[in-house]
Amino acid sequence: MRITGKTRVAALFGYPVEHTLSPVMQNAAFDHLGLDCCYLPFSVSPGSLKQAVESIRTLSFLGANLTIPHKEAVMPFLDVLDKEAAAIGAVNTIVNREGKLTGYNTDGKGFMRSLDENMVSPSGKRVLIIGAGGSSRAIGHYLAREAGNLCLFNRSRDKAEKLAAYLSSQGNVVCVIDSLSDLAGFDIIINATALGLKITDPLPFDANVLSSSQVVCDLIYNRTQLCILAEAKGCKTFGGTGMLLWQGALAFELWTGAAPPIEIMRSALLSPSD
Repeated sequence: MRITGKTRVAALFGYPVEHTLSPVMQNAAFDHLGLDCCYLPFSVSPGSLKQAVESIRTLSFLGANLTIPHKEAVMPFLDVLDKEAAAIGAVNTIVNREGKLTGYNTDGKGFMRSLDENMVSPSGKRVLIIGAGGSSRAIGHYLAREAGNLCLFNRSRDKAEKLAAYLSSQGNVVCVIDSLSDLAGFDIIINATALGLKITDPLPFDANVLSSSQVVCDLIYNRTQLCILAEAKGCKTFGGTGMLLWQGALAFELWTGAAPPIEIMRSALLSPSD
């Protein structure tokens, strides 16, 4: 990568960001298309988010991605919200257009493309999302309309109930469950929490309750212990790499106006050390 006096920066704001593969993917895309741009991750604590967002304007960045824990908290600091981001109530992509910051959400569409690639259809299925943060809002926005039945679980039931009420207004009625001890009734189980990001994290639930007929998806894109144990039970499993790819491709297009080189980005994700 050649950095010049004209190089534009796209950023990632998260806390933590050390695990991210987004720079590998996005920089491969910039290089492939010969764009004078680069993508850099920044560790931004929750208390510093407002200043970080303002730096997009100050430093004339292309824009930024948002990851845990900033997707909801960032919204008051933006000038404009895209209609879908406003409906979802979370932002994962900011575009800087001459100092005007617009928030978008590409997570939901990215997740649905990942389901398609893994030949998993939520249509008519009973689906469980574990977690009630920004990613849950984004994927739930689509699943509430497409799944046969959608349920939520969160350690804070109050937060799950608020999300369920919102999602119910967008599609089918969404329920909240109190325990993860009996998951037999669900066809698709999605971990949308940060549990599994660190190797020392506990499992979001006991994998022994799973059966081979179930699909388990972990939005964390590293191969997590949950996916390993679910696979051992005969479940179809997949991680968050596909969602990462497609949400990143949609963000790339918003920043540059160029068609994203999907296979270049996919190859970079699958071989990050090359």
